[in-house]
Amino acid sequence: MDKAERRRAILAAALTVFARHGFAGARLDDVARQAGVAKGTLYLHFADKEALFHGLVEQNIAPILADADAAIARFPGTTRDLIDLLIAILIERVIGTPAEGLVRLMIAEGPRFPELAAYYHREVVSRGLAIVRRIAQRGLDRGEITSDLAVRFPQLVISPAVVAVVWNGMFGAFDPLDVRAFLMAHRDLLLCGLGWRDT
Repeated sequence: MDKAERRRAILAAALTVFARHGFAGARLDDVARQAGVAKGTLYLHFADKEALFHGLVEQNIAPILADADAAIARFPGTTRDLIDLLIAILIERVIGTPAEGLVRLMIAEGPRFPELAAYYHREVVSRGLAIVRRIAQRGLDRGEITSDLAVRFPQLVISPAVVAVVWNGMFGAFDPLDVRAFLMAHRDLLLCGLGWRDT
């Protein structure tokens, strides 16, 4: 493997080990073994478990946020259509991917590791909320919605995605949630509550 491939293998192994043992229980020996590299090789790329977590966020979530942010700037359609695009991005690039694994990890381990929670909030949550605020403000500016609730409380928009991750993680084996249908239903409820008007 070249350096980039080795780094990707280590990060994939880290996510597997974190998911299996939790952040606290994960050992760098296990990550190295899962990745098929020597522990010394792992240290050439990542100093510790926290650095591995940062690498996972940078590889699996940061590009999604950057792409979503860029889509808003050039999107020509209605705000409803823009929300549909972001739902599609969520389903294709988060649900059922390593990014979803990181969300699960933060839900489970965030309260025990405030430094990880602070990093995740800064690099993921704050950026996600800013994207939602931009979309909501766009809708207000275009006269498509009349309420600023989503600007003030962008968590209203994001919360169903978190619910979907938690639900399918806990109950998906015997009562799976249709994530796309669930998020589209929430979109309709949300836009109705925000005073959607066709312009």
